[in-house]
Amino acid sequence: MALSEQERKLLEQLEASLMAEDPKFAHTLSGATGVRIHRRRATLAGLGFVAGLLLLIVGVSIHPVVSVLGFILMLASAIIGVSSWQRVAGEGQPRVPTPGPQDSPKPSSQDFMERLEEQWRKRQEGKDL
Repeated sequence: MALSEQERKLLEQLEASLMAEDPKFAHTLSGATGVRIHRRRATLAGLGFVAGLLLLIVGVSIHPVVSVLGFILMLASAIIGVSSWQRVAGEGQPRVPTPGPQDSPKPSSQDFMERLEEQWRKRQEGKDL
């Protein structure tokens, strides 16, 4: 629902007064810090992945347990990094609803059976060899 001109002006005045009174709080509410946090988390996950890879390689010569720990660190870093990066990439894009099972154009089982029966008839008649 769109705001009227008077409501829009009132909202702008409220935002301006909030910025004047507490700029740090207003910046927190703007949502820019969330992107920064997820970007930092993705960067740290990348560093964790590299550290896990090094542990994996070094663990081969030292002890197998070190390699397993390196692999676990790599896996956890990859999961955290990908989820954080998706959040960073998705912040600037509008939310698009994903189609549900009722929205997808899937052929029904009856259509599938009809096609199979038609193919069977053609084979029996010798047309489709």
